[in-house]
Amino acid sequence: MTTHGEFNWNELQTSNPDKAIIFYGATFGWQFEAEKMPSGGTYWIALSSGRPVCGLWTLENTGGTREADRWVTYVHVDDLDDAIVRALDAGGKVLKKPWQVPGVGRVAWICDPGGAEIGWVTPERHS
Repeated sequence: MTTHGEFNWNELQTSNPDKAIIFYGATFGWQFEAEKMPSGGTYWIALSSGRPVCGLWTLENTGGTREADRWVTYVHVDDLDDAIVRALDAGGKVLKKPWQVPGVGRVAWICDPGGAEIGWVTPERHS
């Protein structure tokens, strides 16, 4: 469980999940469990010693341009809407407006003034 300002989750967005699974399995010993996404795609959870450590999903070729594979880090924020207001006031930009991820929480992608992208998440409260 994370708290405000702590790294919450990491995710690899890749055009070739099969190669990534082989690479990270061979180098870190990660095992992968596939889950169906609501969009119909597959989301893989990487496990280290049986514990979830990150996610992996297919980065689609959109609009005829190939986006580079990338790791996205998500930071826990207590109040996503308030955090976005503060980000905009501090010179940041919203790259993807908040959306709900079932079982995870509300997520948004932010760009800091230097151009670095980061995900912010207000996790769902689990009993």
